[in-house]
Amino acid sequence: MKPLVSIIMGSTSDLPILKKAADFLDSMEIPFEMNALSAHRTPREVEQFATDAEGRGLKVIIAAAGMAAALPGVIAAMTPLPVIGVPINSTLEGRDALLSIVQMPPGIAVATVGINGALNAAVLATQMLALTDTAIAARFAEYRSRLSDKIVKANNELKEVNYKFKTN
Repeated sequence: MKPLVSIIMGSTSDLPILKKAADFLDSMEIPFEMNALSAHRTPREVEQFATDAEGRGLKVIIAAAGMAAALPGVIAAMTPLPVIGVPINSTLEGRDALLSIVQMPPGIAVATVGINGALNAAVLATQMLALTDTAIAARFAEYRSRLSDKIVKANNELKEVNYKFKTN
């Protein structure tokens, strides 16, 4: 089974954040791979990864990095595949990484989620794959249905919470 999604992190210290993406892709039964690559410390390996990604059958890349956060943009510059950037909160509350990832020059796009937003990166990757895979689309629809059910249940439970001046 070939991976459809690649999760790339600048350092294995990012794994606790990227675990949310891996868990979600696993629950959606989407084959994925995980690697640690650094745009600054392993530039040749990043280039090899990015230029080979499409030929290996990957469809979406999730790239996470903190601080200067060049990894998503560097990968996007070398592959036609969609890249989803996850800014990691390592310094400056992650704002440095967010700005680095989101401020790409025209023609080199990186879809960017919120700081430490690995789960949403996996959700977005799943939505992209669901456009051409009916099985993934069905699993994603079920996931979205469960999200709705969870909020409806929580709202009903709030009706049981009593306060002296609560009117509903």
